Amino acid sequence: MFLTLSVRAQDVKKYFDEYDVKGSFMVYDTYADKYYYYDSARCFTRFTPASTFKIPNSLIGLETGILTDENFVIPWDGTKSRETCDKDLSLKDAIKFSCVWYYKELARRVGSVKMQEMLDAFNYGNKDISNGIDKFWLEGSLKISQAEQIEFLKKLYKYELPVSKRSVDILKNIIVLDSTSGYIMRGKTGWGFEGNTDIGWLVGWIEKSDNIYFYAINVETDKDNPRFAESRRAITENIFREFGVIK
Repeated sequence: MFLTLSVRAQDVKKYFDEYDVKGSFMVYDTYADKYYYYDSARCFTRFTPASTFKIPNSLIGLETGILTDENFVIPWDGTKSRETCDKDLSLKDAIKFSCVWYYKELARRVGSVKMQEMLDAFNYGNKDISNGIDKFWLEGSLKISQAEQIEFLKKLYKYELPVSKRSVDILKNIIVLDSTSGYIMRGKTGWGFEGNTDIGWLVGWIEKSDNIYFYAINVETDKDNPRFAESRRAITENIFREFGVIK
């Protein structure tokens, strides 16, 4: 059973301190039907979703038929980033390596009208794509809170979004972060900016034989922090270990 985070906040804070970041953490325990928070006010504050938007973007691409399956390849547009991204990519590799150019092109193919329609149907954050079809999730107009991320993920997991089971199942299979004999961890990271502050995300869920834990972490720093990228998953896993969810 997941113990009350709000009661044992001191046990959680140390993990944020270890990586020299500030932030908040939220969990929904399905079996107990309870939410747990570390810094509850911040869990309801909206931030740019950054690459966590690859989850709904992929789902929309699959549902519209623009992406036929996880192996659908989009030719590289020549935008230089890093070796894992600088080539033609399939959907499963684009989300695995979090390649921005692939998802910008996907969003352009979906188009503003359909994108808005789907985000309205998903009730995804503030649903604001006014900043441009290929950058609204990166540069400011679209915002979402950890609480809203978890509600979206719960609907996704339970097939309660207005999309096909096939689309959801393909998506679930390409966001596996870890699979052990005791649990499966699914999720997606994100890294964006709010002014001069770096904002980091990891959202997803952990499946065990007797429970599902939906989680969302959001961290921030306003200085050069070489451990910022790893902090998102490391803190999440450390918290789940602290409370006996994973070993």
